[in-house]
Amino acid sequence: MTRILVTNDDGVDARGIHVLTAALARAGHDVVVVAPDRDRSGAGAALGGLAADEHLDAQRVELPGCAGVPAFALDATPGLCVIAARLGAFGDPPDVVVSGINPGPNTGRSVLHSGTVGAALTGQGFGCSGLAVSLGVSDPWHYDTAARVALDVLPMVLDAPARSVLNLNVPGVGYDDLRGIRWARLAPFGTVRSALAERDDGKLQFELRATDAVFPPDSDSGLLRDGFASLTTLVGVAEAWPEGPGAPAGGIEANVVPGGAVEPAHPVPDASAPRSLHRPSHGGAVPGA
Repeated sequence: MTRILVTNDDGVDARGIHVLTAALARAGHDVVVVAPDRDRSGAGAALGGLAADEHLDAQRVELPGCAGVPAFALDATPGLCVIAARLGAFGDPPDVVVSGINPGPNTGRSVLHSGTVGAALTGQGFGCSGLAVSLGVSDPWHYDTAARVALDVLPMVLDAPARSVLNLNVPGVGYDDLRGIRWARLAPFGTVRSALAERDDGKLQFELRATDAVFPPDSDSGLLRDGFASLTTLVGVAEAWPEGPGAPAGGIEANVVPGGAVEPAHPVPDASAPRSLHRPSHGGAVPGA
């Protein structure tokens, strides 16, 4: 049975990780939870300082609604939680990392800074596949919707070649109100942008401000805006090769377009194998293509 590590960047006490863990356990998966002992949002794939003469505190915890699931709070970043689990610190090493549910979307190229995404990409570097799960803002939060969509797409990750990573963003609506799931490009930036607040005391204060940018309809931010869950294949570190004359054989698969429907026939590619970045390949022609 595939062993799944569940982690996040909001800390082990966050509601999102409780809902996600319970959903995975109910579905019969072999789950272990290793998450930061406090909020580590924005950590990306950082590890923090590691000294040979220091240790990390780890504590066994019980997650609400997750009876019987081994769970640990670790004094570490999300990325280091993944590495510790992968090295066998909490039992058998996991095969797959599922990170989230993050309250708020992780879209666009700003996913570079996301601890939710950083955990999945850290696992990729250590041989694991991964799924990062984030939820659009709503009141109340629709964590159950995000967990159900995560279960819908998880088989794609489990069946994919090793080191495949998907970034999933789910609108903050009820499950039955979703318009569907679509492949997505990364938007130029996320749904919010960093800004400096005005101060006159010589100190810097950052804040996140909503952007009024119009996102392309085939981007993750655009699809989320339009009521679709978005899926994007991610590669943490890869060589970049030019296209055109002199480019390696293979090229980019052109028979799946951003914004196209997600179908069971879509395999998730092993992004580490080819010498060029590519979108998911498809077992057949795209209708209307």
